[in-house]
Amino acid sequence: MASYYVNNNAQPNGDHEVHVSGCRYMPSDKKYLGEYGSCAPAVTEAKKTYRQSNGCATCSSSCHTS
Repeated sequence: MASYYVNNNAQPNGDHEVHVSGCRYMPSDKKYLGEYGSCAPAVTEAKKTYRQSNGCATCSSSCHTS
C-alpha cells in the first residue's frame, strides 16, 4: 500500500495529476487521497474532486494517459 495525492493545481492541459508519496514531482499544493495498492483506485478517488484527473507519468505511469 502507498499514499496517494492529487495536485490541486491543474496541468496546462487541465489534468490534475495523481502522485504516490515520494514522487520527485510531488506538488506542494495537494490533497491526500488515501492508501492504495495501485494508482487505479487513487485516480478514481481523485476524479470525485477533479473530473479531469490522470496518473503522473513518472510515479503512476500505468494510470497515465496522454
